[in-house]
Amino acid sequence: MTRESLTGKQKRYLRKLAHLMKPVVTVGKSGLSEALYQQIDQCLLEHELIKIKVLESSSLEKRECSQQISEHTQSHVAQLIGRIMVLYRAHPEEPVIQLPM
Repeated sequence: MTRESLTGKQKRYLRKLAHLMKPVVTVGKSGLSEALYQQIDQCLLEHELIKIKVLESSSLEKRECSQQISEHTQSHVAQLIGRIMVLYRAHPEEPVIQLPM
């Protein structure tokens, strides 16, 4: 997957798809660990689009956290609102979500 940034239209589309989703990963007081990165990576592989919740007890700021996760998992941040982030990464072989051009 290329790491080109998403267009505004693509981000709006992904936010619409993620609207009713529940967070599948939670970042807690232990912060970002290798095990958490593996869990996020696996969820992105299975679903392409996921929500992550950053708890108040986390030592990381939400923007810092989203940037580190995005860089480590080679994904895109489609939305960051409150303590919830929406991440997208197309499946490497069989993408399900077709982004608008």
